[in-house]
Amino acid sequence: MKNRKRYASSTISSDTFWPSFTDLISTFVLILFTLILLAFIQNIVKGNNLDFARKQLMDTEKKLEESKAEISQAENQLRLINDELADTKAEIEAGEIALKLSQEQIDEQSKIIAESNRELGDLRSKLEGVALLRVNVLQNVKQSVEKNLGKTNAQGEPLVSISQAGNIIINESLVFDFNSATIKPEGEALLEKLADAFKNVLDNSKVRRNIESIVIQGHTDSRGDEDTNRKLSAARSGAVTNYMFKVNPTLASKYGEYFSSSAYSEFRPLVLGTSEEAYAKNRRIEISIVVRDSEVQQIIDDYLEETKDLLEEN
Repeated sequence: MKNRKRYASSTISSDTFWPSFTDLISTFVLILFTLILLAFIQNIVKGNNLDFARKQLMDTEKKLEESKAEISQAENQLRLINDELADTKAEIEAGEIALKLSQEQIDEQSKIIAESNRELGDLRSKLEGVALLRVNVLQNVKQSVEKNLGKTNAQGEPLVSISQAGNIIINESLVFDFNSATIKPEGEALLEKLADAFKNVLDNSKVRRNIESIVIQGHTDSRGDEDTNRKLSAARSGAVTNYMFKVNPTLASKYGEYFSSSAYSEFRPLVLGTSEEAYAKNRRIEISIVVRDSEVQQIIDDYLEETKDLLEEN
């Protein structure tokens, strides 16, 4: 009885043990499978992530290469811009230098022009002084005559006047009768004072130095033939010169070389026309002063000598 019970207990324990072990193994295998599955899935996921990462890396590298190319292109453009900027800067600097040199040259030329203008102004003043000399001399002669004899005769005619050409004009009727070369008594006083005035003027060495000659001109009107008018104008100018020398011997002895007479007949009328008034104005004795050419030439030579260095520099 006791053995049967022991056998039965042994049988029950053996049957109970094996199913439990089987369940344990099954569970273990299931867990292992799950772990393997999870590892496999994880590997798949990691593989996918790696491919994605590789793709992103390739895209990034591609973009990087494109960026490098753009940067390289930009650097080339920047280099070209810098080169152009350097060239432009060099051109600007060269232009500034050229402008400065040009300005210096302009300033120098301005100085030269200013100096030339000053020299020309001096020359013009000297030449004008010589040109005005004869007018001043004749004005002095005119004033000397008027001081002693008055400005007009009894008929109200001016004794002497100054023409637009700067010459002294003596009306023919004051000295000569019509168609005559004989000096009238009232004309003798006029010519005597005229001779004294010319002597006083020529006594001034500064004035005399600039005078080449004093020309006594005879003029007629246009009536009559040319030969007669020429002879008449020559006779009248000669008569005036001779009478001044006669009444003032010093004028003849000291300054006779300055005087000459000329005849213009009717060919240099003061006014045009055929009226008696026009004829009367054209019949006249006219006295002109010829300025010495050598004095004018000396002034020009002095100017050229003073400006020689300036002319050679240019």
